[in-house]
Amino acid sequence: MMDEVKALADPGETHGLPRTMPDARRAALNDRYFSRDWDFFRRGLITLILIGLGYFLWLTAAVLPLIFAAILLAVLLSAFADLIARYTPVSQKWSLMTATILVALLLAGFFILFGSQISGQVTQLINMLPEAIDAVGERFGVASATQQIEEAIAGRSNLSTLSQAAGFGYNIIGALANLALVIVAAIYLAADPKLYRRGTVKLLPPSQHERIFDAMDLAGNALRLWFAGQLITMAIVGVVSGLAYWWIGLPSPVALGLIAGVTNFVPFLGPILGAIPAVIFALVMNLETVLWTLGAVLVIQQLEGNVITPYIQRRAVSLPPVLALFAILIFGLLFGLVGIFLAVPLAVTLSVLVKKLWVRQTLGEETEIPGEDAVRDEPTVR
Repeated sequence: MMDEVKALADPGETHGLPRTMPDARRAALNDRYFSRDWDFFRRGLITLILIGLGYFLWLTAAVLPLIFAAILLAVLLSAFADLIARYTPVSQKWSLMTATILVALLLAGFFILFGSQISGQVTQLINMLPEAIDAVGERFGVASATQQIEEAIAGRSNLSTLSQAAGFGYNIIGALANLALVIVAAIYLAADPKLYRRGTVKLLPPSQHERIFDAMDLAGNALRLWFAGQLITMAIVGVVSGLAYWWIGLPSPVALGLIAGVTNFVPFLGPILGAIPAVIFALVMNLETVLWTLGAVLVIQQLEGNVITPYIQRRAVSLPPVLALFAILIFGLLFGLVGIFLAVPLAVTLSVLVKKLWVRQTLGEETEIPGEDAVRDEPTVR
C-alpha cells in the first residue's frame, strides 16, 4: 500500500498507477476507480433528472388537472359505450361514436326543452342578486353593500374596469378552450385506450406491467362507480331543493335547485355554496321565509349526507370524509377552482392505487378495493 502511495508522486506513473505494477493489479484498481466514478456520475445524473422533472411538473401544473379531467371523461364515455355495445346490436367499434352522439343529443334536448326557462331564471337571479345583497346589507346596517364589495375587489386587484372586463373575457375564452381540449382529448383516449395504457406501462420494468394494468382497471372502474353515484345524488338534491324552494316561495326555484344540484358535486364545501343564493333571497323577504329556507337546506343536506349518499355508496365508492375534505383543501391549493371540482375523483383514484399497489401487493395487507368484483367479471383491456 505504501508503494502505491509513493508511486503517486513518481513521474513514471500512468494514470496514478506505477508502471512497475503488475497488469492484473493495475486493471483491478482501474476498474475500482472507474466504478466509483461511474456511481458518483450516475447518482448526480439521477439527481439532476429528478430536479428537472420536478421543475417540469411545476411549470405544467395547470395542465395536470386538464389531463385528469380528460381521463375521467374518457372513462365515462367508455363506460357508456360498453353499455351500448352490451345491450344493443351496435358493434364495439361504433359504440363510442354512438355514445358521444347520444350524450350530445341528450344535452341539446335538455337545453332545448328547459334551456329557455333555466336561462330566464338564471338571468333573473343574476339581475336580482345585487338588489338582494343591498337589502341584506341594509338589514345589518351596511349601506350600498354591492358597491362596497365591487370597490373592495377593484382595490385589491388595482385594475381599471376596462382591464377587469378584458381579464374576465379572457378567462371565459380560456375556460371554453380548455373545455374543448378536454372533450377532444377524452374522445381520443376513449377511442384507443390500449395505445395509451401500453405506452404508460412501458415506462416501467416488464415485471411490473401486469400489476399496473390491474391497478388501471380498478381505478377506472372505481371512477365509473363514483361518478354514477355522484350523478344520482346531484339529481336528487337538485330536484328536491327546487321543489322545496318553489313551495317556500323563493324566486327562480328552478335556477336555485340547479345551483344546489351542481354544487353538490363537491362534498362539504359545495352544499354550503349552493345554499347561499337561496338564503340571500330569503333574507330579502322576511324572517319566516329565512327560517323555512334554512330548515329546508338543513333537512336536505342531512338526508343527503346520512341517507342518500351512504345508500348509494354501498354499490359505488365510499371515500372517508376526512380524506375527501383534505383532498379538497390540498388540490384546491395546488390547482385552484379546477382542483376543487376534481379533488374527490382524484382522491378516489389515488386511494385505489395506494390500496392495490402499496397496501396489498407491497405490504401484503388485506384491504377492500372498491369495484374489484366488477373488474373480475369484465374483460380486461390490455
